[in-house]
Amino acid sequence: MQVSLHQLGAHLQRGLKTLYTVHGDEPLLQQEALDTIRQLARAQGYTERTSHTVMGAHFDWSEVLASGGSLSLFADRQIVEIRIPSGKPGKDGSAALQQLAEGAPGNDSTLTLVSLPRLDKATKSSAWFMALDNNGVTVQVDPVERAALPQWIAQRLSRQGQRVEAGEAGQRTLQFFADRVEGNLLAAHQEIQKLGLLYPAGDGTALTFEQVEAAVLNVARYDVFKLSEAVLGGQPLRVQRMLDGLQAEGEAEVLVHYALAEDIRALKRVKEAMAQGKPLPMALREQRIWGAREKLFERVLPRVSEAALVRLLHSAHLVDGIVKGIKHPDWPSSPWAALQQLAQKTCALCAQATARN
Repeated sequence: MQVSLHQLGAHLQRGLKTLYTVHGDEPLLQQEALDTIRQLARAQGYTERTSHTVMGAHFDWSEVLASGGSLSLFADRQIVEIRIPSGKPGKDGSAALQQLAEGAPGNDSTLTLVSLPRLDKATKSSAWFMALDNNGVTVQVDPVERAALPQWIAQRLSRQGQRVEAGEAGQRTLQFFADRVEGNLLAAHQEIQKLGLLYPAGDGTALTFEQVEAAVLNVARYDVFKLSEAVLGGQPLRVQRMLDGLQAEGEAEVLVHYALAEDIRALKRVKEAMAQGKPLPMALREQRIWGAREKLFERVLPRVSEAALVRLLHSAHLVDGIVKGIKHPDWPSSPWAALQQLAQKTCALCAQATARN
């Protein structure tokens, strides 16, 4: 039986089943779905809990099968959780899952929770997954689409009694928030919780853009985005210090490259819009460039050529390959050295354009 994430709450109100399979590639939403099921289960007397993480082909499935049939002297009901990070239980696991699934409907003393990553069509057609689906409830956790992210953030703020300003100002705030956490709902969730601590609900005052900007940017995790401001601001020494710090802290090269490349792409898109006759403020608004970043774009774009941005975008493409292990004769083989070179090339271009401006 398949239930969407949005239907899960209503489904649980009608009664708890004994087998749930939750699969998807959004960790926050998957964890919240499992927590919702666990909370109801504890209220219904499922006081004992065992957990198994399937790692590798030599995992001992006999322990999982045994735990489903064994209760301690202090519990009448238990939760057995099975995590399969790879999404591939193997031959023994397939047989074990089918056995567990077929025995679940008549076993009211055990609630079985199976968590899986996002599954392809072939896996969903496998015998073991079909057994889980036919004998229990499967919940597919889909990612929040980029266009829906601002509304998702607004709903999460509302849950803790907060809201942004009405109208265009509020939409601008939500878009800024979404841009900073795009693709990472866990980060968004943490920042929303932080806003709840910084600006407790109660007086009915809406959150301003400045409050959200200061809260979201004032955290070490977003140093990679502050790097963007240093590059666009034409500050080579600061760029060097920040890249050294990010490397020392173990930041992922791919995230640093994403931040640099996204700025280059945005510069080129706005420049193209200007060439088509759009005013700079309108072009910036369409590309969701606001706040401090907007001012930097306004300083750089009037004096930078589209040809220079094309060359810079080509450099970003080459560095993307280097970060992924593809060497190029004209660039350093080290990902961090290549990122340094790309950042400084972009920084120099911005500094020259600002000086001319």
